[in-house]
Amino acid sequence: MRYVKLGSTGLDVSKICLGCMSYGAPARGKHEWSLGEDEARPFFRRAIEAGVNFFDTANVYSHGSSEEITGRALVEFADRDEIVLATKVHGPMRPGPNGGGLSRKAILSAIDASLRRLGTDYVDLYQIHRWDPHTPIEETLEALHDVVRAGKARYIGASSMHAWQFAKALYVADAHGWTRFASMQPHYNLIYREEEREMLPLCADQGIGVIPWSPLARGRLTRPWDETTARSETDEFGSNLYLDSDRQIVSEVVRVAAERGAPPAQVALAWVLRNPTVTAPIIGATRMSHLEDALAAVDLTLTDDLTDDEVAALEKPYTARPVSGF
Repeated sequence: MRYVKLGSTGLDVSKICLGCMSYGAPARGKHEWSLGEDEARPFFRRAIEAGVNFFDTANVYSHGSSEEITGRALVEFADRDEIVLATKVHGPMRPGPNGGGLSRKAILSAIDASLRRLGTDYVDLYQIHRWDPHTPIEETLEALHDVVRAGKARYIGASSMHAWQFAKALYVADAHGWTRFASMQPHYNLIYREEEREMLPLCADQGIGVIPWSPLARGRLTRPWDETTARSETDEFGSNLYLDSDRQIVSEVVRVAAERGAPPAQVALAWVLRNPTVTAPIIGATRMSHLEDALAAVDLTLTDDLTDDEVAALEKPYTARPVSGF
């Protein structure tokens, strides 16, 4: 495993981050395809054996049970000081007023609840899951700064939003001397590349770590277009992210992979990893082969890089599209 700094911080993270949305009680929340605790444990063990030290979850995943499963697994299989543990805040965790969002009240309540579920005194990276248009960014940033000052988080990060919003947040933090966002978690893969226009250049300029979600397009880039899985058939959010015309991109991934004798997932992930602005893509794994493909993709970029002709073929079918994933 290779390790890199998270943006301009001194924090070392593995080139692959294991996304823990795949692990949670199927009966809780909206992810009925998620793996329960007994099924999830081998994935944490194998990731740690392979040198993965970066794990990402969120309070809303399976209504908190992802954090619970993640916390218990990491206590069993790893030394807490060696793990970089990330979670998120924004989505509603209970009905009624103040059950979600990024107000001071919501953030200070949510961090304590996440720490209880994770069974830890702190998280390494605390991220806002989305932009909250109903709360002043000054209120959100000061609350996050206080979370860091209280020792409950080491760094803070953000996820999908417009580049102008992220630039504003960085400016406001600098102007007040508050903790700055260290990372951005954007939607980025061969099928969705709109972040190349503004967000990725902004992150490169500002020294922000980039940890893309859905680098395999929620599984679309791992198999022929018309093949389905239990997740793809029930993933309401994911069904709105991609277009039928994207099958041309998937066909190229499958073709290049076949010529190399490698799984499509390795090729698609190697393409993401070759972008110098990307720190560590967040991969989901519900089959052990998913995790093994991700680990192999790191080696693919090191020892057998995609050729210029292959990259050109993979990128050629892409067409601009409306911004999505927010």
